[in-house]
Amino acid sequence: MERLNCKESDIWENEENILQLRHWASLRGQTLSRTVRGMMYYRRALKLQAFLDMATEDEILEGYKTITEPSAEDKKSQRSMYTQLEAVADMKFTYVATCQNYGNQKRSGDRRATDILNLMVNNPSLRVAYIDEVEEREGGKNQKVYYSVLIKAVENLDQEIYRIKLPGSAKIGEGKPENQNHAIIFTRGEALQTIDMNQDNYLEEAFKMRNLLEEFNEDHGVRPPTILGVREHIFTGSVSSLAWFMSNQETSFVTIGQRVLARPLKVRFHYGHPDVFDRIFHVTRGGISKASRGINLSEDIFAGFNSTLRRGNITHHEYIQVGKGRDVGLNQISLFEAKVACGNGEQTLSRDIYRLGHRFDFFRMLSCYYTTTGFYVSSMLVVLTVYAYLYGRLYLSLSGLEKTIVRFARSRGDDALKVVMASQSIVQLGFLMALPMVMEIGLERGFRTAASDFIIMQLQLASVFFTFSLGTKLHYFGRTILHGGAKYRATGRGFVVRHEKFAENYRMYSRSHFTKALELMIMLIVYQAYGAATPTSTAYIFVTFSMWFLVGSWLFAPFLFNPSGFEWQKIVDDIEDWAKWMSNRGGIGVPATKSWESWWDEEQEHLQSTGALGRFWEIILSLRFFLYQYGVVYQLQVAQQNKSIIVYGLSWLVIVAVVIILKVVSMGRQRFGADFQLVFRLLKLFLLISFIAILFVFVKFLDLTIGDAFASLLGFLPTGWALLLIAQACRPVAKGLGMWGSVKALARGYEYLMGLVIFAPVAILAWFPFVSEFQTRLLFNQAFSRGLQIQRILAGGKKNK
Repeated sequence: MERLNCKESDIWENEENILQLRHWASLRGQTLSRTVRGMMYYRRALKLQAFLDMATEDEILEGYKTITEPSAEDKKSQRSMYTQLEAVADMKFTYVATCQNYGNQKRSGDRRATDILNLMVNNPSLRVAYIDEVEEREGGKNQKVYYSVLIKAVENLDQEIYRIKLPGSAKIGEGKPENQNHAIIFTRGEALQTIDMNQDNYLEEAFKMRNLLEEFNEDHGVRPPTILGVREHIFTGSVSSLAWFMSNQETSFVTIGQRVLARPLKVRFHYGHPDVFDRIFHVTRGGISKASRGINLSEDIFAGFNSTLRRGNITHHEYIQVGKGRDVGLNQISLFEAKVACGNGEQTLSRDIYRLGHRFDFFRMLSCYYTTTGFYVSSMLVVLTVYAYLYGRLYLSLSGLEKTIVRFARSRGDDALKVVMASQSIVQLGFLMALPMVMEIGLERGFRTAASDFIIMQLQLASVFFTFSLGTKLHYFGRTILHGGAKYRATGRGFVVRHEKFAENYRMYSRSHFTKALELMIMLIVYQAYGAATPTSTAYIFVTFSMWFLVGSWLFAPFLFNPSGFEWQKIVDDIEDWAKWMSNRGGIGVPATKSWESWWDEEQEHLQSTGALGRFWEIILSLRFFLYQYGVVYQLQVAQQNKSIIVYGLSWLVIVAVVIILKVVSMGRQRFGADFQLVFRLLKLFLLISFIAILFVFVKFLDLTIGDAFASLLGFLPTGWALLLIAQACRPVAKGLGMWGSVKALARGYEYLMGLVIFAPVAILAWFPFVSEFQTRLLFNQAFSRGLQIQRILAGGKKNK
C-alpha cells in the first residue's frame, strides 16, 4: 500500500491497484507468476552478457541503462544495439509453460486465462503450450479432436504459432509427464531445463548458465554428461517450524546428498529438480518423461533411470542454484510424503529398477538400492521391528514364558538381558537420521550454527515431526507393495496458516497413523499389566520409552502442528463438524468430505483393485489381533486359572452376541429408521437394558470384577477390529451373506471410539489458554522474531481486529 500510495479502504476501488496487489502477493507464494519472473532472469542475463560482448567502449561508458530504455528510433532500427540484443536473447532462450487447460479456460471466460495472457504480454520470451479440444465432423459424425497448440502474445492478444493434431486424448497417463510430453516438441536447441511451477530464480545465478552449459563439453568420465544436476535454494524455510524442518531436510538432500550420489557413487538420477537435459540425447531415446498411469507416479526419477540405462552420465554442479518452494503445512507435507512413498512402491515393482539391479556392478547396485527403494524398505523394517518386538514380548508375557525366563535368570544372577533392553531405547531415538542435515549446515554455515540449529529443532519438536513422517512412509509404501493402486495426490502448496478441522485430520491420518498407534498403545498397556520382566515403573519406562514416543507422535502430531489446534472455540466447532460428518449418510455423488460412509468406501478402493494374493496377505496380517483375546481371557479371574481351550471357545460367545446385536440394529435401522423412529429407539433401549442385565449376572454369579471388564475390552476390541478387516478384504462374501450392514455398523462404532480416545486429550489441553499460546509460539517462532502479527494472520485478517 505504501508503494501504491493509497489507503487500505481505497485499494479495492481501482482495478490497477488490485492487479498490483495480486502480483505482489503472487511473488510471495509458490505461484506460476513467481516462476515466470524467475525464469525471465535468464533473458535479462543473456542481454547483459551480449551487451558486454558486443558493445563498444563508448556504449559501455554510457551504461547498460541506455539499452534497457531505448528510444523509439532504436526500437525501429534493425542495426541498433537494442534490436541486436533482443535478437540474441530470442535466439538463445525460450520459456515454454505447459498449461493443459488454457483452451477450456479461455472459452469459459475463466479469469486464469486472462492472467496467463497477461504473463505472456509482460514476458516476450514466454510461450504457452496447451491441449485444444475441438468438435469436428468426420465421416458424418461429430468427433472430439485434440491438438497440441503453442501460442505467444502479440499486441495484447494470444497468437497461435503451431497446431499439431494428436491421435487421441493426451491425458491417458499421469498428468505431469503427459503435460511435458505434449509440449517438448515445441522446444528447440541442444539443452533443456525442466522447471516445476513452485520454483524461482535469481539474476546472479542466471549469469552462470553459460558456464553450466559448457559442462556438456567437459570431461566427466568415460561418457559425456547427459543430465547436468543443479542444486536448489529452499525459500520457504521461514514460514513456520514445519517449513524450516522441511527446508533443512531438503537442503541436505539437494547438496551433500546429490553430491555424493553423483560422485563417487555414480547413482544420481533426476528428482524433479531444475536439472538441464541434453535435449538431443533424450528426445531420440524416449523423451524425458514416462507417463504410464500408476507405475510412473514419480515420473521424474524414471528420466534418470532411462538416461542411465541408455549409457548416459548424470553429474551434479553446486556453483549454480535455482529457488525451490516446499510444502509448509503438515497435511501438505504428508500428501507429498505419501506421493513419494507410493512412487517408490511402484518403482520397486518396475522393470527399470530390475534392469538397473542386474546391470550395475556390485557397489553401484548397493548404492542404487539404498538411495531409491532401499530407504523406504529400511524405514518399514524399523517400524516392523517394533511390532515384532512388542508382539514377541506380548506372547511371552501372556503365555507365562517370560515369568519363567525371568525367574531362571534371577536365580543365576543374570541381568544382561535387562541391560540390553534398557539400552535399545537410546538407539531408537533416531538422531542419526539428522546427521546429513547437521553436516551440510556445518559445512556451509559453521558447526556452531549447525549445533545450535539442531538444538532449536529438537526444542521445536522436530523429532515428533520426523517420527510422524516415518509412519506416512511406512503406510503408503507398504500398501503400494501389497495392493498397488498408487495415485497422484495434489498438495496445493498454498499459504498454510489456517486451522485444519479435526474431521480433515481424521480422514487423512486415521488409517496411516491413528489405528497403528492405538494398536501399539494397547500392546504397551497389556504388557504393563501382565509383563514380568519389568516389575518396576523405572524398568518399564527404560524398555518402552521410545515406543510410547512413537505412539504419542503418531496420535497427536497433527494437533501439535495444526495452527490454533488447542483453541477452545475451534475445538468445539471441530467436534460438531466431526459428529455431523460421522452421522451423514453416503451414496452416489456424496463426496468423502461430507460423509463418513463415502470416506469409508473410498478408503477400501485399494482392496477392490487388488488381486487374490493381496487379499490373502491382508487376511494373514489381520490374524495378529486374535492374540490379544487368546492371551487375555486366561488371565481373567472369571477363568479361575483354567487353561482349557473351552475357556477360549466360550469367550467367542461374546463376539457372536455382539455380531447378533449389530445385525439386529442394522435390520432395525433399515426397517424402522425412517418411518418408525420411536420403535427403533425402543429397540435400542431394550438392547441396552439386556446388556446391563447380563453384566449384572456376570458380576453377581461369576465374580466378574472391574479389572476383568477393562481387561476384556483390551482383549475383545482387537478381535472385533480383526473381524472388520477380514470382512473388508472379503467384501463380496460379506455382502453375499447379508452381513455388510452389520460390518458398516461395527466400523462406525470403532470410528466413534477412536475419535473419542484421540480427541479427549486435545480437548482437555484446550481448556488451558497457555497451551494454545505455547503452541503458536512453537509453530511460528521465526515469525515472532521478525515481529509479524501472527495472531491476526491466523484469525484470517478480520476487519477491526
